[in-house]
Amino acid sequence: MPAARAFALETLTEWGYRDRHDDVRLYVSELATNALLHGVPPGREFSLALTGDGPLLRVEVRDSGDGSPQVKDAQADDCGGRGLHLVMALADDFGVTPHHLGKTVWAVLKMNPADTARVQLGEQ
Repeated sequence: MPAARAFALETLTEWGYRDRHDDVRLYVSELATNALLHGVPPGREFSLALTGDGPLLRVEVRDSGDGSPQVKDAQADDCGGRGLHLVMALADDFGVTPHHLGKTVWAVLKMNPADTARVQLGEQ
């Protein structure tokens, strides 16, 4: 997971997005962890994609596993089960796109307009 988080933060910085880095780090960590624990059959991997479109940033994690993510009601003493709750609470949009083989779980964030103006102009 550290490599996926580092890739995401390096990409944001390169593109000029300077806000919501903690949210992106959380999304990448939670979605990638879920893909590894629940969505990736043995011997396969997941993919991480970021797409910047003006003020919107889309974070996608695709795996080749069956099923769809399930939001669970975690008990106070549970060690897990809160990740999708956090992603859904912080994301401006969230969803799952099914594929013939696997699925893509995605989250969209609205970024600071001042930052996106720099991205559109190609400034760093």
